[in-house]
Amino acid sequence: MLVAVDHVQLAAPAGTEELLRAFYTGALGMAEIPKPPVLAARGGCWFEAGEVRLHLGVEEDFRPARKAHPGLRVHDIEAYAARLTAHGAPVTWDDSLPGHRRFYSEDPAGNRLEFLEPLSPSGRDA
Repeated sequence: MLVAVDHVQLAAPAGTEELLRAFYTGALGMAEIPKPPVLAARGGCWFEAGEVRLHLGVEEDFRPARKAHPGLRVHDIEAYAARLTAHGAPVTWDDSLPGHRRFYSEDPAGNRLEFLEPLSPSGRDA
């Protein structure tokens, strides 16, 4: 039986690790976690914040997905959007999901990221 999502893997082009580190630790406020040595040799980097884990792996002939993305739940979405904007990341608001405030952004590799906050405290539509 499934019990949780362990992590989400995103791809990135070779040589972008420093840009990704600056974005995921600086703009998103995540901590970098060490990759096991055998995996670190492949490039990429891993990040976490609480129960959220994102792995960025190097992909040859990388092209960012136009639709696929992780949906990341945040607290105080307005402040989070301002934080991303201050770090130079795009913020595009979308009001089409009932019961939520949400926006889309992207990392330095062009990976689409969704940030959302439920309007009701329970996390369910009001």
